[in-house]
Amino acid sequence: MSTSESTVRFLEDQLAGLAISTTRMFGEYCLYCDGKVVGFVCDDTLFIKPSPVDAALLDRTEPAPPYPGAKDYHSVPPGALEDRDWLQEVVQATADALPAPKPKKAPRAGRSAT
Repeated sequence: MSTSESTVRFLEDQLAGLAISTTRMFGEYCLYCDGKVVGFVCDDTLFIKPSPVDAALLDRTEPAPPYPGAKDYHSVPPGALEDRDWLQEVVQATADALPAPKPKKAPRAGRSAT
């Protein structure tokens, strides 16, 4: 089962005001905030990436893997997605706690034939 586009649009609406974006990946979605991967949306469920965020802030979540073979993330139950203030606080706190993405290396110039 893959995530419906309506679920992603709902999350984007709930997170309006934050610097977020989503990218479709293999029928599921990756959630970015401030250019950092903060979670995944898989099977219409939001999974927040583990980070050194205050555990009390994540007390509404349950540990679960976003896809088979993955490590546990913080699975957000559907009712918690309705709480816009809490959701925005969790996503922004996660982004703030994660390191900046590593700069992408420029492609190496091709070798010319001699």
